[in-house]
Amino acid sequence: MKRIVSACLTAVASLALVATSAPAVAQRTEQGAARKEMRAGNIMRSRDIEARILPQMRGYEYLGFAYDSTALAYRLKFIRDGHVVFVDVDARTGRVLNRSR
Repeated sequence: MKRIVSACLTAVASLALVATSAPAVAQRTEQGAARKEMRAGNIMRSRDIEARILPQMRGYEYLGFAYDSTALAYRLKFIRDGHVVFVDVDARTGRVLNRSR
């Protein structure tokens, strides 16, 4: 019985480790893609995108961004009064593509 419980606990711990590390791996991959595109001069730096967008979002708390290498776009996340707003920005031009409401 002890072996079965031990095996089950080991399996659960292994699954938990895989589940928590997968998003981190995906994030590192996207960050690496963004860095590579930025160095090649294909996209703007995230700091430059933030400098353009943050002043337009007065009154909102900025939560951070994600980079989508497929769309070559940044998604900036904001919150105000419990309402989340996403601003999608073309990483090449800095032009706002979409803003959720």
